Amino acid sequence: MSQIDLFNFKIDTEKNLLPMGGTVNYFGKIFSDEEANRYYEILLNTIDWKNDEAIIFGKRIVTKRKVAWYGNQEFEYTYSKITKKAHLWTPELLLLKKLIEKKTGETFNSCLLNLYHSGEEGMAWHSDGEKDLKKNGAIASVSFGAERKFAFKHKQTKETIALNLEHGSLLIMKGATQTNWLHRLPPTKKVDEARINLTFRTIILK
Repeated sequence: MSQIDLFNFKIDTEKNLLPMGGTVNYFGKIFSDEEANRYYEILLNTIDWKNDEAIIFGKRIVTKRKVAWYGNQEFEYTYSKITKKAHLWTPELLLLKKLIEKKTGETFNSCLLNLYHSGEEGMAWHSDGEKDLKKNGAIASVSFGAERKFAFKHKQTKETIALNLEHGSLLIMKGATQTNWLHRLPPTKKVDEARINLTFRTIILK
């Protein structure tokens, strides 16, 4: 298994971090520390956070990680065999959506938020390929709080790529990324602080 480590590379927003089969661009910090801190506090205290649930091998699992789902309307979204209904945008989320759309040139109608209380909470290898999502649609990932490692693994070659997602940063995945690559947020005992992650995406309305 080969490993491409991007930790020390100078950020180039036009650079595709994937060698093949998809497109991932990292914009680095797009908010000042003051702005990022403000959004972190607002999101932490105003979002309707709930412990995440999943059906694994027929059993309902409740995670320590908390999640929330917001969008243009109260549509439903199913992943890990659990269906969630979206809340309507808060003023801050709507503002963030517009900022990210302007920055990326993409459009989004929903956002899945994750709250990781410490580095010991993470996300296993997966791809965002749910049938409700726009196929090959862009997914914009915004991070507030603790800096965490984020990794990709090619489904066939097993090649891996890793980078650190900074406080107030933006990463976008698009094209065939979800078809050909897995991604994860590996747990770590080196991080004590919490992290809030927002993934803006497009749900196909039925």
